[in-house]
Amino acid sequence: RSDEYVALVTGPMLDACAPHAKWIDVFCETGAFTVAQSRRVLEAGMARGLAPRVHASQLGPGDGVRLAVDLGAASIDHGTYLTDADIDALAQSSTVLTLLPGVEFSTRQPYPDARRLIDAGVTVALACDTNPGSSFTSSMPFCIAIAVRDMGMTPAEAVWAATAGGARALRRDDVGIIAPGARADLVLLDAPTRVHLAYRPGVPLVRQVWKDGTTVV
Repeated sequence: RSDEYVALVTGPMLDACAPHAKWIDVFCETGAFTVAQSRRVLEAGMARGLAPRVHASQLGPGDGVRLAVDLGAASIDHGTYLTDADIDALAQSSTVLTLLPGVEFSTRQPYPDARRLIDAGVTVALACDTNPGSSFTSSMPFCIAIAVRDMGMTPAEAVWAATAGGARALRRDDVGIIAPGARADLVLLDAPTRVHLAYRPGVPLVRQVWKDGTTVV
């Protein structure tokens, strides 16, 4: 009854949610929603002023990446199984690929080759995807460590992907960076260098936290 559910999502459910939301998201995957169904969901949301996002290529290769790029999605989550054509399409688009190392750690799927993606010109972000089904961690330092050890990223690339890359996936320029006019959301590490985020996984390194310029920890 997936078509009936899509009709519910794009009709009464969207009517109720759209005034309170910014994004429209869909899981385009074998066993979830087809490309045609995913397009219906995304285009219905876009018609209501919502920006598209897509979960794709987590369980195997598919056409979700091309759909996301065609519709100008802000980001694609997962990207565990990507074809050369997927990577070329992403590299020529403004769509961010958000990698989720905690998922592969929890599900024992292969880690995406971030080195290949970055070298091809794809904008990469990192996130935890904390959930009880496929990613059991909320530790960004842990995800950074995995990205460096198992996905081919340098520490600098991993930190950028976890901060500025995440901001780009949200199409925001006021967070994820330290710059005049940005929000003063800052973390001070008790470490000699950012490299220790990857070098010492599991070790608490946070000394102080600021939110909107106010010390909270």
